[in-house]
Amino acid sequence: MVTAFVLIDAEPSRVGALAEEVAGVDGVAEAYSVAGQADIVAVVRVRRVEELAEVVTGRLHTLKGIMDTRTLVAFQSYSRRDLDTMWELGEPPSR
Repeated sequence: MVTAFVLIDAEPSRVGALAEEVAGVDGVAEAYSVAGQADIVAVVRVRRVEELAEVVTGRLHTLKGIMDTRTLVAFQSYSRRDLDTMWELGEPPSR
């Protein structure tokens, strides 16, 4: 499974509606409207890295109001639950 975070710059008048459209795109697991360096963050989960290109360039970039995207591909997941489990086993997290 490949997980990526797509930071989306949107036309200001389209942020709310666009976030809903982004959430409906096949391959997008979640979408958030955010403050800061982007207007929307899409969490994309696909089986293969080749599918990531299809989601970002083939689907997301076709939505009206997207001005730019930056894609961050996740290497490894660290959840609070995973970290708590490691400490219970006496293993410090690796860095």
